[in-house]
Amino acid sequence: GVGGAVAVAGAIGVVGLIVPHIVRPLTDRSPSAVLWPSLLGGAVLLTLADIGVRLIPSVNELKLGVVTAMLGVPVFLIHLMRERRLW
Repeated sequence: GVGGAVAVAGAIGVVGLIVPHIVRPLTDRSPSAVLWPSLLGGAVLLTLADIGVRLIPSVNELKLGVVTAMLGVPVFLIHLMRERRLW
């Protein structure tokens, strides 16, 4: 399901996957409590990624999806390691 969502929505769709994991420890972990902070967190994350893309000097233009994917990899690795310990 995740692969299909990213294939259809593009790499920016990763934001919808990582932000709830980042926000969940700051709330009471119920889905309704995570919704609004995830909405605001996703907007902040994309805004900061866009600012980063515009400010980072590079020979080729960086894509916003590349920056969001680079932010998503550590989150998924931490989540994977945490889940592995539970097995």
